[in-house]
Amino acid sequence: MIPRYTPAEFANLWSPERRFAVWLEVELAACDAMEDAGLVPVGTAAGIRAKNIALVTSRIDEIERTVKHDVIAFLTHVEELAGLDARWLHRGMTSSDVLDSALAILLRDAADLLLTRVDKVLAALAKRAREHAKTPLIGRSHGIYAEPITFGLALAGHHAEIARGRARLVAARAEIAVGKVAGAVGTYAHVSPEIEAKALATLGLLPETVSTQVVARDRHAAFFSALALLAAGVERFATNVRHWQRSEVGEAEEAFTVGQKGSSAMPHKRNPILSENLCGLARVVRAAVVPALENVSLWHERDISHSSVERMMAPDATATLGFMLDRTAGLVEGLVVYPENMKRNLDRAGELYFSEAVLLALVESGMPRQEAYVYVQRNAMRAWKGEGRFRDNLEADTELTAKISKEVIAKCFDLDHALSHVPAILERALSN
Repeated sequence: MIPRYTPAEFANLWSPERRFAVWLEVELAACDAMEDAGLVPVGTAAGIRAKNIALVTSRIDEIERTVKHDVIAFLTHVEELAGLDARWLHRGMTSSDVLDSALAILLRDAADLLLTRVDKVLAALAKRAREHAKTPLIGRSHGIYAEPITFGLALAGHHAEIARGRARLVAARAEIAVGKVAGAVGTYAHVSPEIEAKALATLGLLPETVSTQVVARDRHAAFFSALALLAAGVERFATNVRHWQRSEVGEAEEAFTVGQKGSSAMPHKRNPILSENLCGLARVVRAAVVPALENVSLWHERDISHSSVERMMAPDATATLGFMLDRTAGLVEGLVVYPENMKRNLDRAGELYFSEAVLLALVESGMPRQEAYVYVQRNAMRAWKGEGRFRDNLEADTELTAKISKEVIAKCFDLDHALSHVPAILERALSN
């Protein structure tokens, strides 16, 4: 994590202070459960809590430099602060019981921070989509004029994609909220499934179905994949903004605030810097997917090849996506829309976008589809090259007008008809 792209809530979540505090929560939850099972003297956990021990991260780091083991360093420091009662902590447990259960808590909490931000993006997209539900926009495929849509419909498509990303994150949150208090290789040799279930329930976690020394990493791979898909959805929206803001397009642009400057050399510049930034950061979030997948295949009951990777990618991917979602919500809210330029570009298409309607009219008249295609295409290509307007070319084509009348041709050039189903699509997208 670097401060520039790390919201404060994520900086706090992934801080050493928070990590060690969660480790202590796991240890005390397990201690409570062991007290109930008669394995630890009653009141041990409460006694440690009553001391309100303040963990000192620098002291833990100092101990680790000697013992070369972070959990042992942590437990040693807890014993320094809590006294003899701390000897009962970690009974029958292995380091990964603490580490994996704590990581589950942190990832679950990170998901909650992300979901709050996703909801703000969805609200912003829904509002702007309804605002421009009837604002005509030329649709493009391969970057080329296709058929008309509306700007609201374009935004509704992004809303639907982000909503799917939200659903995936909710599912991933549930899948990752799994821990273990099952001992060295997950066999409960010195604890029990009942102790584990009770301890984890206190922490808001479920037990891993079959743990080894670790929680299975396919869960984590699913989590980081969900983050990557959300980032990809943001990137697709940002890519469209970059297109809309191009000088020769000019259909929408990022808000340009008072005092903002676009270039150190060219005072006239208004660049899509927010969108470009989002496209770049999406690469960072997406980069976590392959390491997460590679972490699935650990040796036997475990190795620690996953550990160093997760220490880096968990904070980086979640914090970066959190930043992206904050930026995206602001981008959508402040997006400046130019309906007059959208109409200009629609007009530049020269009504060629009604070609399919003419094609279908010829088919309905009884003409074979491929033959009808030739009739329409030859008139469209003339218009494309600047040789007359498309509709005029059609009406002057005597072979074509022998099949359909000029009145039928005129009915094909109906923008309202072309967009008649847009309101229903919009509601379908925004009501979910």
